Amino acid sequence: MKALVYTRPNEVQLLERAAPALVPGEAVLRIDAVGICGSDMHAYHGHDPRRQPGLVLGHEFAGTVVEGPARGQRVTGNPLITCGVCEYCVQGRNNLCADRTMVGMTRPGAFAEFMSIPTASLIGLPDGMPASHAALTEPAATALHAIAVGARALARPLPEARVLVIGGGAIGMLASLLLRAYGARGVWTAETNPLRRDSVARHAGASTFDPREGPGLGESAYELVIDAVGAAPTRTLMLSAVKPGGVVVHVGLQDWASEIDMRRLTLAEITLIGTYTYSTADLRAAVDALHRGRFGDLSWIEERPLADGAAAFQDLHHGRSASAKIVLRPH
Repeated sequence: MKALVYTRPNEVQLLERAAPALVPGEAVLRIDAVGICGSDMHAYHGHDPRRQPGLVLGHEFAGTVVEGPARGQRVTGNPLITCGVCEYCVQGRNNLCADRTMVGMTRPGAFAEFMSIPTASLIGLPDGMPASHAALTEPAATALHAIAVGARALARPLPEARVLVIGGGAIGMLASLLLRAYGARGVWTAETNPLRRDSVARHAGASTFDPREGPGLGESAYELVIDAVGAAPTRTLMLSAVKPGGVVVHVGLQDWASEIDMRRLTLAEITLIGTYTYSTADLRAAVDALHRGRFGDLSWIEERPLADGAAAFQDLHHGRSASAKIVLRPH
């Protein structure tokens, strides 16, 4: 089969790989669509020691079961492979499972014509749902989870909140779209790439600005701030932009560590919450929300064949794509 393989930093190649064999407890999928994630780009740049050259990346997928139970069913799935029996798994918070592994990290991913995954990870798709839309389930669930966690911590309901989303990539775009659907009082998106600023403004209806030129509404202006980037400058911005008593949700992990203003956090009684990915319940909710149009018409997705994957990575690397999500089609 054809697979897009991470061969060395700043390089992926379309190579021949053996198709996965059916093993007990798993299903083999024909991959119909797979999105390029920011974490795939992080690995591509050689910044993720967990993803080594020779790996097939990709964990945002939609496909069809071709071998195993539910043959013929169209599915997406939870790329986090969890134990199912620890305290977090039984609580429904399986994103916190200490024994988790991951598609496209510890096992071959979805930038390929076929992929194997445990049947317990599969999530069925509604009839008529386009594969390119279903491939957004994983980032949509990340945005949905972050907003839900942040909304629970707010002193007042979300429709009364002015919200700043830092980052206009897929998580930022999807969060901005969902916040509008949830009726937030106002949504602002900070993004340095002008192509993406225009895309977020056009498709999500958010007010956009370049954070290098100022903090939008100003300092201490937002009840809720979502950092979908997680770099040192964005962590500084998130704490300066949030109102006293407000909530900051940290999602992105571009930088592994940086200083934050703990004095500001303490004196302004700011709630800082880290969120990691999603639960299986979030993924199922995301499928439903995507299918019902809660994230809009998704016309901003850019689709390309898997054979153009190397060029897609280069375009993302150089900031040449206006789209917050490039979806590759192996078939």
